[in-house]
Amino acid sequence: MIYKSQEELLNNEAIAEENGKIVIKDEKLFREKVIDNIVDTIILGENQDLKRLAYWIANSCGAQLGVVPSSMQGLYEAMGTKEISGFTVPAMNIRTLTFDLTRAVFRSALKINAGAFIFEIAKSEIGYTDQRPVEYTSIITLAALKEGYRGAIFIQGDHFQVKAATYLKNPEAEINPLKELIQEAIEANFLNIDIDTSTLVDLSKSTLEEQQKLNYDLCASITKTIRQLQPEGVEISIGGEIGEVGGKNSTAEELNAFMQGYIKEIGSLKGISKISIQTGTSHGGVVLPDGSIAKVSIDFDTLKKLSEIAKTEYKMSGAVQHGASTLPNEAFNRFPDTGCAEIHLATQFQNIVYDYLPIPLKEKIYEWLHKECAEEKKADWTDDQFIYKTRKKALGVFKKDIHSLSVDAKTKISSVLEEEFSFLFEQLRIKDTKPIVDTHVKVVVVEKSKAEFLKEERDLGVLEGAD
Repeated sequence: MIYKSQEELLNNEAIAEENGKIVIKDEKLFREKVIDNIVDTIILGENQDLKRLAYWIANSCGAQLGVVPSSMQGLYEAMGTKEISGFTVPAMNIRTLTFDLTRAVFRSALKINAGAFIFEIAKSEIGYTDQRPVEYTSIITLAALKEGYRGAIFIQGDHFQVKAATYLKNPEAEINPLKELIQEAIEANFLNIDIDTSTLVDLSKSTLEEQQKLNYDLCASITKTIRQLQPEGVEISIGGEIGEVGGKNSTAEELNAFMQGYIKEIGSLKGISKISIQTGTSHGGVVLPDGSIAKVSIDFDTLKKLSEIAKTEYKMSGAVQHGASTLPNEAFNRFPDTGCAEIHLATQFQNIVYDYLPIPLKEKIYEWLHKECAEEKKADWTDDQFIYKTRKKALGVFKKDIHSLSVDAKTKISSVLEEEFSFLFEQLRIKDTKPIVDTHVKVVVVEKSKAEFLKEERDLGVLEGAD
């Protein structure tokens, strides 16, 4: 049900606005009925003021009931000193059916007392999935409340990337919008941000220091911006990157060249807590002509070696593995043994959703792709390759259609993905990490006023980058 008025949204059977605050009158009814209506109002509604009020309700109720967006910094510092080890944190990009799929994540976590997991969305995904940061945070908070999850939740800006071609022509035209996105994300309680300036690595230079210079200079500059914008009492967890995903595998020498230059540039500021490297994967995998995914061989030795250097030399949590979603199942239990701090997962979740979409809706989406994305089809691509590579672009356009699937359809998709999340959590060994998170993560409630949520959203224009 979509709320049609402010009175209906702010003063119903479960919650009320009193003296500029949201008061929960009936928590059970709020969880069982009102949360779903708020989500429908956000995703299906047209009234922007009501959407912003819904964001305020999510933020306020989360703060009251102990669902608090937080920074991984404390946990990653403990990993960097080897006080804790033995697990790899999954960072999951949820591109569609966000409420239903994050509910499935929380159910999987509750079953094994897990707390070390991240929800993330990339710069480009924000655009093509039509999920602005404040909406993403709100929906995830409401999902946690719906499932009865309590404690720190982690929301991350993934691949907040600099596009090299634009930057080299006009640096300000590329950096200023990125800084605006970072500000918007932080205001929406994205308290974990991965900077991706690895696109600026220039392998044609003669020395490693020269190759990495633009990368570490700009990463340091953006680090300074984040530190200036972070809320009082919060140390945002920041990630850096030395090798663009899909490129050549990273080396220890490249890691050292980047970190030595980066440390000089940031001075006394708190630096990055993790480092993304390339070990042989690519975003979404390599699609074969029949639409299947080519097998990938990850360089686990490089992952282990660079994770160890990150910890021992720079007190970071370790290396980060991108593009891992389409790896074979037997690969995942190897990541914790390498000291890998974090693994990014996205495409397989999207694939499962598409596998279970009703055929008429799927055909409608594919028809749209052939019409609107035709120019993206390469001459040697089959139709299967074209659909696989472009279908993520339809998720924002068909967001309401997908959210409006029948209860049975959404339940089936959620059930299959809950099994997927549970499998990954077991392989990555995050069982019983909730107490570890509670010990090492500083929880700071960043609650905002009604007026702050009612202000106009920024127009970010087209967002591009890796995902």
